[in-house]
Amino acid sequence: MGSGSPVFAAAGWFIVPGRFGSAPKAGREQDYNSRHPPRAAAISAPTAGPGRAGFPALPAPRRVPRAPPHSPLTAMSWDGAGEEVRLLLDLCLQCLTKNLSRYSADIKSLPPNIKDKLIKLMSRQGQITDENIGEVLHPAVESLDLRDCDISDNALLQLSNCKRLKKINLNSCKENRFGITSEGVIALALSCPYLREASFKRCCDLTDDGVLALALNCQFLQIVNLGSCSGIMDASLQALGENCKFLHSVDFSSTQVTDDGVVALVSGRCSKNLKEIHMECCVNLTDIAVEAVLTCCPKIHIFLFHGCPLITDRSRDALEQLIISNKIKQLTWTVY
Repeated sequence: MGSGSPVFAAAGWFIVPGRFGSAPKAGREQDYNSRHPPRAAAISAPTAGPGRAGFPALPAPRRVPRAPPHSPLTAMSWDGAGEEVRLLLDLCLQCLTKNLSRYSADIKSLPPNIKDKLIKLMSRQGQITDENIGEVLHPAVESLDLRDCDISDNALLQLSNCKRLKKINLNSCKENRFGITSEGVIALALSCPYLREASFKRCCDLTDDGVLALALNCQFLQIVNLGSCSGIMDASLQALGENCKFLHSVDFSSTQVTDDGVVALVSGRCSKNLKEIHMECCVNLTDIAVEAVLTCCPKIHIFLFHGCPLITDRSRDALEQLIISNKIKQLTWTVY
């Protein structure tokens, strides 16, 4: 063989045959080696095991175990560090909320994920106002819970860049909220077409015009709360029924709606999706409204209509079949 001959393994070493041709055949290895010692040999480090040809034995190579990238050991160390970082971030944000006036110029440049945490913290503490909401908002914000914040239409007018907003809560839990009117809600509807949930409980200045804008521009609406909005009439329910096919929960309790509004709602595009209706304390509703809901809404499982003085025992009879079918989860009514 020439210089390009293969490498052969012998006695744990690697030997390159020299000019003497091919490797020795079995049975003639000892005689061949004694008469024809190789002129050159490429020798690698001996393998582990007993020493050969005067070389001392080498220990087996030691391998240091390394945790794979996603092993529990690695995750444990990173989780611990991550928790410390989160705690530090929370402390920094709490400090920031106590010194809003001092750091107001720095808030606007914060990254979206930090702003989301800051929005939640400020919302819980009722610190978002018409004056500072523009600093904490960012184009990717998806949820705003402003029920404890003192805001007006001026805050809603600043949502023009929040195209991804999906949920806004403007409920007032204790007393009526003034300052949120149809002007602000129209601006909200035009700015946030992907809105899924809109809550305006006790926003007394809201009228049908605002709800009509929501129904026309936010057709993905699923949850709408208009409870105790004294300016809401049948036109709002008709607009929701005609345009919002994904609507599954609606609250219009303590409003001035009539049977015509309820019939328009439950016979509209959302009839097969409606699961929850709150229409308690509506003084104009009669048994016709109750029967319309039970007839047109096969998925209804929460139905509240207590405090409606014109509803009679006739509705109780209509409810028997629903109760027997065991589909209802919550039901309240008052029989006068």
